[in-house]
Amino acid sequence: MALEPRSPRLAVLIDADNTSAKIADRLFEEIAQLGEASVRRIYGDFTRAQLRGWTDILAKHAIIAHQQFAYVTGKNASDIALVIDAMDLMHSGRFEGFCLVSSDSDFTRLAARIREEGLDVFGFGERKTPESFRQACRRFIYTENLLVEAPAQADVAPQAKSQQSPSAAVPILKKVISQMDGEDGWVGLGALGNRLANLAPDFDPRSYGVGKLSDLVRKSGAFEIEQTEGRRWRVRLKPETTGPAKPRRRQRPAAPSAS
Repeated sequence: MALEPRSPRLAVLIDADNTSAKIADRLFEEIAQLGEASVRRIYGDFTRAQLRGWTDILAKHAIIAHQQFAYVTGKNASDIALVIDAMDLMHSGRFEGFCLVSSDSDFTRLAARIREEGLDVFGFGERKTPESFRQACRRFIYTENLLVEAPAQADVAPQAKSQQSPSAAVPILKKVISQMDGEDGWVGLGALGNRLANLAPDFDPRSYGVGKLSDLVRKSGAFEIEQTEGRRWRVRLKPETTGPAKPRRRQRPAAPSAS
């Protein structure tokens, strides 16, 4: 029996000092959709009480902890160790991509360097993550969307305070669709998703309270969506409707000129 093609091998490197252990379960579920987490390493000073949450779940997810003692205040040995390991793994040629889990902009150059080698970089961090790091990744996932209470694939989900309404996504959706060549304005939903990822690596329907791009398009109220004969979805901007024509003002007859 023929074996299925193997998923892309990914190296998962976690900055424990800048990542909450509460996202661990959903983090690896998300990574499983991207490829195989062949390497799972986490970096931090696990003698600190703040990292106790990670030490309790390392075995559950087969994460290898790299202990980094803070010998000098203000110097982050964990970041340096993570970067060194990332470069070693990159040069091994065994991986198709990296998952960098941190909200620290210090990893911007690392992400850019890995992508220069033609490898994918998937970033995971909080909404406070600086734009430089987010843009350096092929795709960036906000960890707030990975919390247990965050919506996954449900059609209807309560919106968290950090989420925006679906209508807030209309400007970027319009921009991307306008850049695509489509028949009568129609573009494929899959192609739209790919173009969105290229333009905005941190774009995620879950940030707008829905689980899928198709749901976001529907709930935004600004687009038409339909399924073709090949069962592929396509979308286009709704034609602008004009209101009823205003009645023309009747001109007054000109006054007779004095003879």
